[in-house]
Formats: sequence, structure tokens, C-alpha cells
Amino acid sequence: MIKLTGSFLDEITHDIPSLNYDERQWDREFACMKKIGIERVIMIRCGHKKFMTFPSATLHELEKAFIPPEDLVAMFLRLCEKHGIKFFFGTYYSGRDWLLATYDPAYESDIMCRVCDEAWERYFKHSPAFGGWYLSQEISDKRSFQVVKCYQQVGRHCKSISNGMPILISPGITGPKLGLNKRRTYPITPERHREEWDWIFGEISGIVDYAAFQDGHVEFEDLETYLKINAELAAKHGIKLWTNLETFDRDIPGTMPPIDWAKLFIKLQAAERAGISEAITFDFAHMLSPYSSYSASNLLRKYCTYAGIPIPEECQDRR
Repeated sequence: MIKLTGSFLDEITHDIPSLNYDERQWDREFACMKKIGIERVIMIRCGHKKFMTFPSATLHELEKAFIPPEDLVAMFLRLCEKHGIKFFFGTYYSGRDWLLATYDPAYESDIMCRVCDEAWERYFKHSPAFGGWYLSQEISDKRSFQVVKCYQQVGRHCKSISNGMPILISPGITGPKLGLNKRRTYPITPERHREEWDWIFGEISGIVDYAAFQDGHVEFEDLETYLKINAELAAKHGIKLWTNLETFDRDIPGTMPPIDWAKLFIKLQAAERAGISEAITFDFAHMLSPYSSYSASNLLRKYCTYAGIPIPEECQDRR
């Protein structure tokens, strides 16, 4: 049975509200994640445009990024060490459009490498909780070949400075629910998806260790087909395949509430039939936590019952 073993930490936020938690509140989130079997957390990005999660001299100088009021990387690493959870560091995302001719992959790669150097020396070099790197650009097809160049350069660099620590990506699928599909009139066919990801995986084989495709971009009845293609290609290119089991509902535009359990069940079943053994999610704190401002504890109870996991005390029905 496939179970959740990881969650993204969405700070800095991009398209959902910030939680604005302090360390005490994050501490209870980490404790709850540990109870339901989450072994790793992935900080989705260390910086976005002019905002950053730690005081990076590189980003302050080159991107004119704002010095943050608190060091989230240091805090997350402390909590990972406390709760026995591995921490994956998400690379910087400039927000520049990689589909434009003006996108400069050499510059983008250089700045990401320099930020990773800072983070490695400052936080991870001696931390037992550091689990690897997350390349934060979420590509979905071959049009993003400029980002593939970044994956190659940044991935090799991260492995070189960390003695080969693993690298994760979480791509999308160019389906009808991908950003309202603004740039491609028709969703990608399974055959085209196979062709394009065969090329992409071939370019990053030996660099990227794990790929967890976001599972919310295609129709529910088509998901299994795409996941089986992903599994076939990942095995061909020596990449371990997980799934990004999105716990928010893409069918309710603009609000991103916790997903209907019936939909999550369909996605779990599709991943199992595709032979995928592990799932990460976007994300526990917003869409599954009993402390979420949404009614997320209801979804967590249903997931725990399905997975045969004791329901956390924080999540018990107190009516």
C-alpha cells in the first residue's frame, strides 16, 4: 500500500497564503507529521524573486532580495533534527519565464549554485538531518529545455559539494488542469508525454535521483495511464519514481482547499496500480494538518483510516 512519506514546506509561498507560524507552531506540525509516517520534508524553494527564507548574501547582492525577519532554514533544520526527519533544500526560483528567449540558463544556474554553496557551508555540512536537494523549477514538457540545462549544471554542482547527496524534482504533466493550460491549446497526449519525458529523463539521468510527478493536472480517469508511462521511463533511466499526491483540490479554482477524499482515493489507487511505492504531498501543513485553517483534520482522519495508521490525538473528532 502506498503511503505518504514526505511533505513540502511551502515557505516561501507562491500561490497559497502564508501560515506565518512561529517555531512552536511548526514544532507541533513536525510532531504530527512524524506520527503519520512522514520521513522527509522538502522546502519548496529557498527564495522566490526578492523574498528568501534565509539571509543569503548572494540573493541580497544579485537579486536585491529582502533580508528576512527570521531564518526559516535554520528553524526547519532544528526541527528536523529534533523529530528525526530528513530535510531537502529547495533551490532558488527567480520567477523569470524560462519559455522566453531572454531566459539565461547560465546565469540562473550560477546564482542557484552560489546560493546552494552558501546553504551547504552554513547549515548542511555537518547536519545529520540534511537529506538532499530539491530542484524547484516545476517543468512539464520539453519546451522547458532551458530548465533542463539548469538541472544538469545545478544538479552536478550540488552533488559535487555534498558528496553525492540525492536530488529530487517534482514535475507537472501538461494536462487540462495545468495553470488553465495557457500556453498549450491542447493537453499533451500520453504518446507525446512519453516521447518528451524519455528525452528529459535521458538528459538528467545520473543527476536526478527521485522524480515525483504532480498528480493533479490530468483528469482522474487518465491519471493511471500517465503514471504508468512515468514508471516505465523512470525505470529505463535509473530514476526512482515517487508520486506527488496533491492534497488540495484543483477542481475548485482560486482557493486550493483540502481535496475531497473520494478524489484522493482515486489518485492513491492509480499510483498503486502503476507500481509506485512512496508519496510526498503538497502539502501537510495547509491541507492535512489538524491545525490548518481549513477542515483538514477530516481528510487526515480518512487517510489514516485508509492507510492503517493510528489517528493522531490532535485529529480526533471532539464533537
